[in-house]
Amino acid sequence: MKKLAVIASTVLVTVIIMTMGFTEGNQKEEKSETNSTMSLTGKEKEIYFAGGCFWGTEHFFKLVRGVVGTEVGYANGNKTNPTYEEVCSGSTGATETVKVIYDPEVIDLGLLIDLYLESVDPTTLNRQGNDRGTQYRTGIYYTDKNDEPLIKDKLHALSLSIQSPVVVENEPLRNFYDAETYHQDYLDKNPGGYCHIGPELFEVARKANPKK
Repeated sequence: MKKLAVIASTVLVTVIIMTMGFTEGNQKEEKSETNSTMSLTGKEKEIYFAGGCFWGTEHFFKLVRGVVGTEVGYANGNKTNPTYEEVCSGSTGATETVKVIYDPEVIDLGLLIDLYLESVDPTTLNRQGNDRGTQYRTGIYYTDKNDEPLIKDKLHALSLSIQSPVVVENEPLRNFYDAETYHQDYLDKNPGGYCHIGPELFEVARKANPKK
């Protein structure tokens, strides 16, 4: 009987370990699945916008003609591949961010920045709409150093026009980890879902870059 008990315990431990490994594998697969959904031709450029809850910000940019791909994720944090729960805890330093892939022959970065600044409150730190926390801070993160002066000029011009300090970050992208699958295209999947961006701004995005 003692021998049977040992065998049963060994089998149980093996099953638990296999189950944990399978669950972890599924979680990693879920977070990386979106990487294969964005096919590029090589002509596109990318820019990263943090504008509060990434559900609304992604949907906003998807409506703009010339944007050919979007992905939501966590940028410029201190933890590799964080989960949504970890980011929400405020311990990772990451901010909810949208990767925007655009065709520069159809739309220029200046217009994208202008649209972004319309969609956020640029004077409020760590809060957009009802969302509060460092993960909701605003920022524009670039991968092309040549984009930095334009971003700087846009933020400076805005500060002068509203006569108030602008707290939008202008930094190079240090890291970006795609969010879980259920966050991607969230408002397409859940049309009645929460969004801090009003419908009138979605209409602005639709009309922002009409065909000539």
